[in-house]
Parts: sequence; C-alpha cells; structure tokens
Amino acid sequence: MTDTVPAPADAPDPFLEPGRLLFAGEWNFICAAPTIETLPPMQGMEIALAGRSNVGKSSLVNALTGRKALARTSVTPGRTQELIFFRVGPELSLVDMPGYGFAKAPKEKVDAWTRTIKAYLRGRVNLARVFVLIDSRHGIKPVDEEILDLLDKAAVSYAIILTKTDQVKPSALPGVIAGVQEKIRRRPAAYPQVFPTSSETGAGFPELRAAVARLLDEQG
Repeated sequence: MTDTVPAPADAPDPFLEPGRLLFAGEWNFICAAPTIETLPPMQGMEIALAGRSNVGKSSLVNALTGRKALARTSVTPGRTQELIFFRVGPELSLVDMPGYGFAKAPKEKVDAWTRTIKAYLRGRVNLARVFVLIDSRHGIKPVDEEILDLLDKAAVSYAIILTKTDQVKPSALPGVIAGVQEKIRRRPAAYPQVFPTSSETGAGFPELRAAVARLLDEQG
C-alpha cells in the first residue's frame, strides 16, 4: 500500500476548469417570483445572491456568467423586486434576491419582499448556499448583520463576496478581507473563505466559479 502524496500548497485549484465550463454554459432566465407561491419547481442545486440595494448583484450575475445583459442593472436602488431565477442545464440555478437596506420602495412592498425572502430561505431545500455581497469600500454594516443573523438562525450556509474591489487600494484590500473574516469567524453558518471580486476587471471570478463547481460536486 502506497501513501497518498498531498498536492503542493501552491497547486492550482482542480475546480477552476470545471467552474469555467459550468458558467460558460447556456444560462437562461427562468422566472421572476414576487411571492413564495410563484416560485418555480425545485430542480437541481440553487445558489442565491443577497446584498444591500445597489451593491452590484446584477453586475455580478452578468460577470459570473460572461453575459452583458442576463441580469438587468440599474443605478436606482431597489430595482430588483422579485426573486429572479436563472438556470444552466438541469443541475444549477442562480437566484438574484431583492436588495435590502435603502431600497426606494414603499414600506409595505419592502415588508412583503422581506417575508418572501425569509420564507424562501427557510423552505427551499435545494438551496445549497447564499452568497452575501458586501461593498468592499464599506464592509459589513448593521443591515448586513441582520441578514447574516437570519441565515444563521435558518441554518443556511452562506459565504461573503466582496464587490467593487477595484475601488479599494490594493494595499488596503488584505485588511478589508481580514476584517470581514474576523466578523464572520464565530458565525455558525458562515463559510470561512471570503471572495474578493470586481465586475469591472473580472478579478476573483475564476475562484468564485470554482467554489460553485466544488459545491455542486459535493452536493452530488
């Protein structure tokens, strides 16, 4: 019997290529669900994107899938008012959730979104992970803490994606990442890795795609 030789510490991530191929597939818009009753049937694995209004979720969807307009982007906070479902093949769906925080919408509508989001997070059994987007210029704010608390209580696995890192000085970025890691260190449902990205430069997206491909492999 021979011992297994561990891969070198600097070996490339074996999921980089599967991740690239996964997101190079044909992504399609499935539906926009304003209420829990209008959600599409569960199929394959789902990952969801959450974040403050105007944090860059739609831009991230487009950059992640290599499409310019798969998700509509807007400078108006609160434009995404439903759970937006995109799918590649039968195995993976991507869900763009309504932004939270300073959405320019009536309180009654924001409350309705909040109820829908909570019901989705608690009842979607094929939801494998929520990626919570945090603006790297501002870090985790109290309104972000609220969604992290909700995910912890619902026992839904989540990871942090830092957006707009091109607008942070390279010398300051490691400190931003370390600060976020420290804030989530004791949270029970938090995935320890933080993903710094820029939709403008494409930085961080190969690693993010690889993480989703790894998760899909783990889920079988």
